[in-house]
Amino acid sequence: MTNTTKYVSFKNNIFIIGFGSIGEGVLPLILRHINVAPEQITIITADERGHGKANDYKVAFINHALTRENYHDVLGSRLSKGDFVVNVSVDVSCTTLIELCQEKGALYIDTVVEPWAGYYTDPTLTATQRSNYGLRETALALQPKYKNGSTAVLCHGANPGLVNHFVKQALLNVAKDTGANVAKPASREDWGKLAQQLGIKVVHIAERDTQVSDKPKEVDEFVNTWSIDGFCSEGLQPAELGWGTHEKALPPDGLRHASGSDAAIYLNRPGCTTRVRSWTPLEGPYHGFLITHNESISIADYLTLREDGKVSYRPTCHYAYHPCDAAVLSLHEMNGKNGKQQSRQRLMNEEIISGIDELGVLLMGNDKGVYWFGSRLSIDQARGLAPNNNATSLQVTVAVLSGMIWAIENPNRGLVEPEYMDFERVMEIAEPYLGDVVGVWGKWSPLQDRGVLFPEDLDASDPWQFKNIRVV
Repeated sequence: MTNTTKYVSFKNNIFIIGFGSIGEGVLPLILRHINVAPEQITIITADERGHGKANDYKVAFINHALTRENYHDVLGSRLSKGDFVVNVSVDVSCTTLIELCQEKGALYIDTVVEPWAGYYTDPTLTATQRSNYGLRETALALQPKYKNGSTAVLCHGANPGLVNHFVKQALLNVAKDTGANVAKPASREDWGKLAQQLGIKVVHIAERDTQVSDKPKEVDEFVNTWSIDGFCSEGLQPAELGWGTHEKALPPDGLRHASGSDAAIYLNRPGCTTRVRSWTPLEGPYHGFLITHNESISIADYLTLREDGKVSYRPTCHYAYHPCDAAVLSLHEMNGKNGKQQSRQRLMNEEIISGIDELGVLLMGNDKGVYWFGSRLSIDQARGLAPNNNATSLQVTVAVLSGMIWAIENPNRGLVEPEYMDFERVMEIAEPYLGDVVGVWGKWSPLQDRGVLFPEDLDASDPWQFKNIRVV
C-alpha cells in the first residue's frame, strides 16, 4: 500500500529550481507528503521539457534559466520570508541561492554544491577551486555568518545525503553484530570514536545500477538513469577522496589542498577515468568509478578524531560507482573524445525493462569482515511506489523530500550538512521508498583473487590501503 502520510503542513510558497529527472520525480512526493496546494508551487527551469508534467499537477512553470545576472529578478523578486527553495538544477550557484534565501528568511535544500555555468572549465581556477573540497569549504564559510538563520540543507540527495545517514546506521549495526558495548553516539566525536573502536579504515559509497533499456545506446549518444549533465560535470572534476590515517603514502598523482580541513586529497585526473575495486552483496566484486562527491569529504571530516590538535583517526572515504551499463559505454565514448560530451542525450525511464539500483555504504576494516548497508530498489518497485521515477531517481527524490520535511520541522538551523541532521527521522520518511533496506556481511577484500593475472604492486600487510583498491 502506498504511504500517503502528510508529515507536515506548509503555508508558504515552494520554488523548485530545475525540472529534470529529480525535479519531475520529487514534485509528486511533495504533493503527497507535505500539506501544500499546487498553487503554492512554482517551477523555474532552463528547459521547456517538463512543462506538460507541470501542467498535469497544476503548478506554475517558468522557463527561464537562472544566471548570476538575473537570479535576483527571476527568483528573488518572487521569494518571501518563510518560502522554500528546492534547488535541483545544474549550473546554478548554490551559495548564491543560499545567501538569497538567508536575506529573505527562506528555507533551502540542494543535492550538490553547484557553481555557476562555466566554472569547471575556467582555466584561471586551480584544481582546488574546481574540486568538491573547495566548493564545500566555500559553502561552509557561510555558516558563521548565518548561525541560527533559516535552515539551508546542503547536499541532501541519495549521495550525498542518504548515504551519510546510512553510515550512522551501519556503524550501530556493526557494533551490535560484533558485541561492542557502546552507547548510542550523541556527538560528532562520539561517532568518530565508535568508528575507530570498530576498526573502520575505509568507507565506500558502493553502488551498482543494473537497470537496462529495451533500446541500446547509439553512437554519439549519452545514456543514463539520472541527470546526464550532472553526471558529466562531476565526472570531469578531479577524483577526490577523504584520506584516512591508516594510509601509508599518497598516490603518485595524489595532492593535498593548501587550506581548509585537510580531510581529503585529490588525484590529478578526472573521476570518470579513475576506477576502484569495491563490493556489493548482489553484484559481488566490481570495478567502479571514483567520482568526486561531497560525502567523500564530509563523512571523512565528520568521523575525524584529534588529539592535541593533530588528527589521530580518520577513515578513507570515497564513491565507487558502477552506473548502468549504457552509461559505462557512454563514459567510454566521452573519454575517448577527451571529455567532449556526445551531441545527444537520453535519460532512461519509461524504456527501462529490468534492473535495480543497489546503493549503500561499505564499511571495511572490522575483524568480522566487510559490512554493506543500504537500499536495493528495483525498477518495478520504484514504479509501484511513485510516478515519474526510476530506481535511481527515487533514491534521490525521497531524500530531497525527507530533507525538506526535516527543514520545515527545524526551520532555524542555519547551514546544515547531512551529518548534523536527525538520521533516524530522515530514514523514517525515506525508508518506505527504498525497496529492500538491508545490512549484509561479506568476506571480500581488494586482494581477493589477485594472483598472476593481476601482478600489480600490492601491500599484502594491509588490504585496506588505497593502492590495493585502486585499479591501475
